[in-house]
Amino acid sequence: MNLSKYTTVEEFILLGLTSQKNIQIVLFLVFLSCYIVSLTGNIIIIILSRISSRLHTPMYFFLSNLSFLDIWYTSSIVPNMLINFLSMRKSISFNGCVTQMFIHLFLGGAECYILLSMAYDRYVAICSPLHYTTIMNTILCIMMATGSWIVGLINTTVHTVLALQLPFCGPNVINHFFCEIPSVLELACADISLNKIVIFFFAIFMVMGPFFLILITYGYIISSILKISTSVGRRKAFSTCASHIIVVSLFYGAVVFMYMRPGSAHVKSQDKMATLFYSVIIPMLNPLIYTLRNKDVIGAFVDIRRKTFVSEN
Repeated sequence: MNLSKYTTVEEFILLGLTSQKNIQIVLFLVFLSCYIVSLTGNIIIIILSRISSRLHTPMYFFLSNLSFLDIWYTSSIVPNMLINFLSMRKSISFNGCVTQMFIHLFLGGAECYILLSMAYDRYVAICSPLHYTTIMNTILCIMMATGSWIVGLINTTVHTVLALQLPFCGPNVINHFFCEIPSVLELACADISLNKIVIFFFAIFMVMGPFFLILITYGYIISSILKISTSVGRRKAFSTCASHIIVVSLFYGAVVFMYMRPGSAHVKSQDKMATLFYSVIIPMLNPLIYTLRNKDVIGAFVDIRRKTFVSEN
C-alpha cells in the first residue's frame, strides 16, 4: 500500500550517475570499495570506543555516535545504488523511496548537531581544561547526543509529512541516484512552494545555525590557543581540534553548496556530485581522519593486541 493516498505512482526510476554500462561497472567497483571501507572504519571506531578504557571520553562518545550515524547514512543509499549499477531497470518502490528520503533527512540533520556537540567538547577541553570533567559529564553528553537525534527526527518528520501531502501522478523518473527530497518534489503534480519554503528555513536551522555556532566556538578556541605561551603547547592544543575542523569543513562545505544556493544556480550534475560527496565519501573519510596519527586510537589498538597476545599465551 502506498504511503500517500493522493499518488498513483507505485515506483520511481532513478537515472543514477551515468547511463553508460562500462562506466557503471567501474562505479560499482569504486563505490563497493568505498562502502566496505566506510563500514569497516566506522565499526572499528565504535568497537574501540566501547572496549578501550582510554577512549572512554566525551570526544569518543560523540565520535561513536557519528560513526553509528554514518553507517546507516551510507547504508540507506549505497546498497540500492550498487544494485542499480548492475540492473537494467533502475527502480525503487514508492514506499522505499519515502523510507530512503526519511532516513537521509533524519541522519543528515542529526549529523549537523553531532558535529556541533563535538565542537563544544573541544571548546571546553581547551578553554576550560580544569573544569572539563565537571562540565562534560555523562548526563550532559547523553543529553547533547539525544538532542541531536531528536532534532534530526523532527527535521525529517516535517519534510516527509509535507511531501506525502502532494500527489504523485507521473512522471516517475528521478534525475538522481537516490530519493533526495528536492529531486522527488520536482515530480509532484501540485504546487511545491510551501515545501521549498520549509526546506529553506529548515536548512537555515539545521545547517547554517550549527555551522555558525561552530565558527563562533572555534573563534574562542583559536583565541585561547594563541594565548598559550609555548609553541609546543599551541601545537598540541590545535592538534586536538584538527580532525574535527577537517570533518566540519568537508561536510558543511558540501551541504551548504547543495542546499544554500539559489534555485537558478543548481545544475543536476553538480548537485549529484555534492550529494555523493557528503553522503558517501565523507562517511568513508571520517574514520580515516579521526584515526590516522591519532595517538589515543593507536594506543587502543596496541592495548587490545597486547591483551590478545597475553590471553593466547
